[in-house]
Amino acid sequence: MFSTTTAKAERRLLLKIDWFILSYCCLMVHLDRSNINNAYVSGMKEELSMQGTEFNKINTIFTCGYIVGMIPNNLILQVVSPRIWLPTMQIVWGIYGIRFVQGMVESSTFVGTHYILGSWYKPGELGKRSGIFTSSGLVGTLFSGVLQAAVYKHLNGHAGRSGWRWLFIVDGIITLPIALYGYLVFPDVPAITNAFYLTDEERRLAVKRLETDDFEVSRSNPFSLNLAKRVLSRWRWYGCSLLFAISGETESFGTNNLMGQYLKAHPTHTYTVEQIDFYPSGATAFAILSTLICATWTDHTRIRWPVLVYMSVCVLISSVCILVWNSPTGLKFFAYYLAGASYAGQATTFAWANQICADDDQERGVVLASMNMWNNVINAWWPLVFYPATDAPRFTKGMYAMIGVAIATLAATALVWALERRERGTGTSLHDEKDGKEGARQEVVDI
Repeated sequence: MFSTTTAKAERRLLLKIDWFILSYCCLMVHLDRSNINNAYVSGMKEELSMQGTEFNKINTIFTCGYIVGMIPNNLILQVVSPRIWLPTMQIVWGIYGIRFVQGMVESSTFVGTHYILGSWYKPGELGKRSGIFTSSGLVGTLFSGVLQAAVYKHLNGHAGRSGWRWLFIVDGIITLPIALYGYLVFPDVPAITNAFYLTDEERRLAVKRLETDDFEVSRSNPFSLNLAKRVLSRWRWYGCSLLFAISGETESFGTNNLMGQYLKAHPTHTYTVEQIDFYPSGATAFAILSTLICATWTDHTRIRWPVLVYMSVCVLISSVCILVWNSPTGLKFFAYYLAGASYAGQATTFAWANQICADDDQERGVVLASMNMWNNVINAWWPLVFYPATDAPRFTKGMYAMIGVAIATLAATALVWALERRERGTGTSLHDEKDGKEGARQEVVDI
């Protein structure tokens, strides 16, 4: 994780913040979100007599809450200590059962973590850390599948509760000690950190080292009321939001548990509950591998766009393989596993946005939140239209939609790349604008 030119003191600082930031952020995400997918194929559907698209509607209710809370949560992190806010939100979603409210409070974690990562790390360090964070969410999904299989096997019927109900109980119990850990060790952001494990020298270094990179890295500016004008007058909000609003839909294979639904509704073979929970883990494993390799490569090259091309090509191949319905079952397994590559783009896209908006702390917070918000605006209705549970096991509409998404992702990637390149060429940034205004004022004084 460290370049050969990094000073010893900086390596020691990075080792500390890597451990305490990533350990907490990686522990707090995604396990609760993935459990409902596992529960649905593990008895919840039958026990609750769920019909038609009711499962999709449950996820849509969560998504609506997620959308509402996204930007407010990220702006609150610039006013309230992240060490207090993030664990508090985690406790609320761990014990509160209404899906809309869960979505509102859980929206603090994903983009909040990317905001924190962009506050501590240089552009050449962001890819790996974003990749580890994304992979941790995938590990949570992987663990949830394995956990559900174990819970179903050992706790199904215990104390009169079904195995899928026990998964929610176990997840809630796990959430509480992780939140306590966050209260104790999370370091906030460099400008205000009082973490007990950082020396005064390391706190100063955490701020100073971000001012010496090739890019002008985010500063903790006072909250400003002209934020909306600043954000909406530049291309960054539009370009980055468009990119993830589209590219995020390539993850539909995983977020809608299409392989699990395919196995459950298979027309010729009956899979056990344990197999339905376990077999999709192969796609998650490939997603983790793709994410870490791609993230490491992008940090080395600081070129982000090829990862989105790789991801788009993989989901194109997967969609075509699944559309050819008479193909062997093994080919369909291969297609679902290959589609795990779609998650590689998530870490890269947010690292790219952190890099693009590195010169404006508030804009960066809004852009990161908006990227995920607009993707979830689409997620609120996209699965209902293209991946309804009633379409299992073929998901024909969904595969054609995925081909369209992959092509659109390639176009959006080219657009953001071109706009960033143009901005770099003109040297325009927030601080350039400020310097220009100050220069104009000085000319007036001189006259």
